[in-house]
Amino acid sequence: MAKWVYMFTEGNAGMRNLLGGKGANLAEMTNIGLPVPQGFTITTEACTQYYEDGRKINDEIMAEAMKGVAKMEEINGKKFGDLKNPLLVSVRSGARASMPGMMDTILNLGLNDEVVAAMIAGNPDPKFERFVYDSYRRFIQMFSDVVMEVGKKYFEELIDKMKAARGVQFDVELTAADLKELAEQFKAEYKKQLGQDFPSDPVEQLKLAIEAVFKSWDNPRANVYRRDNDIPYSWGTAVNVMPMVFGNLNDQSGTGVAFTRDPATGEKKLMGEFLKNAQGEDVVAGVRTPMPIAQMEQEFPDAYKDFVKVCGILENHYHDMQDMEFTVENQKLYMLQCRNGKRTAQAALKIACDLVDEGHRTEAEAVAMIDPRNLDTLLHPQFDAAALKNATPIGKGLGASPGAACGQVVFTADDAELWAAKGKKVVLVRLETSPEDITGMKVAQGILTVRGGMTSHAAVVARGMGTCCVSGCGDINMDEANKTFTLGGVTFTEGSEISIDGSTGNIYQGIIATVDAKIVGEFGRVMDWADKYRRLKVRTNADTPSDAKKARELGAEGIGLCRTEHMFFEADRIEAFREMICSDTAAEREVALAKILPYQQSDFEQLYEALEGFPVTIRFLDPPLHEFVPTEDAEIQKLADAKGKTVNEIKAMINSLHEFNPMMGHRGSRLAVTYPEIAVMQTRAVIRAAINTQKKHPEWKMNPEIMIPLICDVKELKMIKKIVVKTADEEITAAGIDLKYEVGTMIEIPRAALLADEIAGNADFFCFGTNDLTQMTFGFSRDDAGKFLQAYYETKIFEYDPFAKLDQDGVGKLMKMAIDLGKPVNPKLHVGICGEHGGDPSSVEFCHRIGLDYVSCSPFRVPIARLAAAQAAIADAR
Repeated sequence: MAKWVYMFTEGNAGMRNLLGGKGANLAEMTNIGLPVPQGFTITTEACTQYYEDGRKINDEIMAEAMKGVAKMEEINGKKFGDLKNPLLVSVRSGARASMPGMMDTILNLGLNDEVVAAMIAGNPDPKFERFVYDSYRRFIQMFSDVVMEVGKKYFEELIDKMKAARGVQFDVELTAADLKELAEQFKAEYKKQLGQDFPSDPVEQLKLAIEAVFKSWDNPRANVYRRDNDIPYSWGTAVNVMPMVFGNLNDQSGTGVAFTRDPATGEKKLMGEFLKNAQGEDVVAGVRTPMPIAQMEQEFPDAYKDFVKVCGILENHYHDMQDMEFTVENQKLYMLQCRNGKRTAQAALKIACDLVDEGHRTEAEAVAMIDPRNLDTLLHPQFDAAALKNATPIGKGLGASPGAACGQVVFTADDAELWAAKGKKVVLVRLETSPEDITGMKVAQGILTVRGGMTSHAAVVARGMGTCCVSGCGDINMDEANKTFTLGGVTFTEGSEISIDGSTGNIYQGIIATVDAKIVGEFGRVMDWADKYRRLKVRTNADTPSDAKKARELGAEGIGLCRTEHMFFEADRIEAFREMICSDTAAEREVALAKILPYQQSDFEQLYEALEGFPVTIRFLDPPLHEFVPTEDAEIQKLADAKGKTVNEIKAMINSLHEFNPMMGHRGSRLAVTYPEIAVMQTRAVIRAAINTQKKHPEWKMNPEIMIPLICDVKELKMIKKIVVKTADEEITAAGIDLKYEVGTMIEIPRAALLADEIAGNADFFCFGTNDLTQMTFGFSRDDAGKFLQAYYETKIFEYDPFAKLDQDGVGKLMKMAIDLGKPVNPKLHVGICGEHGGDPSSVEFCHRIGLDYVSCSPFRVPIARLAAAQAAIADAR
């Protein structure tokens, strides 16, 4: 029989898959003797079972949970639902991968009118009465919101109304009588919204709360977060049930969140926030702006001393920066959670280097602990130092997630999505963010909040996404309803321009210039370690010398894809190319192509110069010809004059190029089959450029790689290769120089993968064009898939976008098949990938596993691929 429930004393850190991260760490803290309120964890398998049973908790799981409650009662000397000595509990989610703020928590569960009355009767202190009613109104609000999905706003409006009526600013200023009245109002609101009374049976409350946590695994924000962070739906979440400790008991109590190192910079210092007379969600939700953790020493010296000691124990135990939640009740410390803390990329690199220097980690372990996706932010622009010097901040918040963000102000997550969809850069400004805002936060350049500290929802999620964030700018006077705010005497409305600095917390009016990032310091050190361990080479996709140069700076070891068609669109050559398209004979086409040849040759020479002798793969013309023809009347007239034809004749030619399905139409190798003169011109340009570069730099070993796109049959490749080889050899002989070159093909049609053994005998290399291979394997167009993929995510048919993350089951199987068929036929065959997947960490790991020689990706993803390739090699060695 399955075991669905584990007491904290029965688990350990190694049981993360079963107990979730929070449950495993609570068990581990229990094992090493830290002060953890003793409870139990319902496993992730129970969550999977809940969904298998049609979203119901079966009797077996519930019975085990109640046995857990009985053991908890025994350990804590209190009884659930008892009037004399009631046990109140918290119910929290905990997936095996940390998902801050994405799932649900319920505190103070077990309260009802009778328990409240009995607790107050047992302790006549008026402060205690206030605490009980505060806990009760919080429970009703959280239970209604999280479990029964009655929006928080109804309750917040009632609190604001009550504070206004009493003439106070903060919740803590409300009296016991006020809170008692609020609790009654909350229950009335609950009944009004749901048509039933608030549940008073603690066992029913517990069952509904456990269900709510399981249900939250499938809420929209959790689904978005999982898709972005490669967390499979099948993992499920665990549920942690533990006795409440009360930070809101009195002024001798409080609650806090802390990190053993600064999560924004990585500096080795205790960093965190604390609120007196409060419960955990007050700090995390950012409702009140808390005090820095150092102030806790003055308020609660003994608990602070214990906490500092616990921080040392945890960091030495886990050998990583820890993020901890704790509560102090009557001056006594209790630990409620610890986990490896979310951190910015900058902090991740510093912490990794420091942990190596401090002897906590080896170089390989340090490389393995950095999330490659995080590096993206370091490669993004920072504010230009000179421009920043001349700018005056109009306000300052907390620098919660570094980076530079500028754009137009929007006030809601929905508006952020709408504006971003129109190509506008936006900065999302909110009183405080909540987990529902995740989709708007994703598309924003930066996030600015009025409330909340370094550990608020906005700060934690922004750091995880690598988005610039400034939080807790209390000087902002916000009017959300009318979409305006004022700061430093300046009024901002929707669409106003603003710049925020996530490192300093400074806020500026208008747009400040930004500059590109560089690999230096700790970034360079970690990259050097990564290069030491990786087997896969990393190239770049680049069509211009500036892109190629940037990629070389970021560590690229060659060009894996140069798309020659991008070179045709420049004004001085598009006209000649259009003349070629509208020619009637091969001779006419050759005349037009001869005009383009010097331009192509010059382009390639510049690319070779930028690459300094590293390999360059040049893909021959790929898109369908209709993409190059004019659409404006004036341009059509110009083309007609150049070709000595009428406008109508040119229009007829343009119309004849129209295809019903151009992505599967007259493109790629098919162009070279019908118009071999295009392949001749491109070969001449590639080889002449290589000859000139070789003469100029005798120390470089030029070896251009010519790549034929969209091959589906070996006879196609043979025919085009014959043209290429004849032309290249003529050029090399005429130049009297010794020059090697290679001819290979892209594998982007499933048939090519199936016939890879035949093709390999005629190719020097394969390169997987996974954008097209994905499109043709799935049978849907990448330009149109966005219209229906959302429905596929919602119904769990797909968990991620196959164009963003490689489909290892289908497309991956074709890739492996092509390598397994091709390499035995041609042992010298080298194999790479040049689709967008070349910069996605999980796809890079797969490419390492199936034996590719290199991955190629856009310039700014090169460091990400270098790190992911190293992590794949390190995992292999383990």
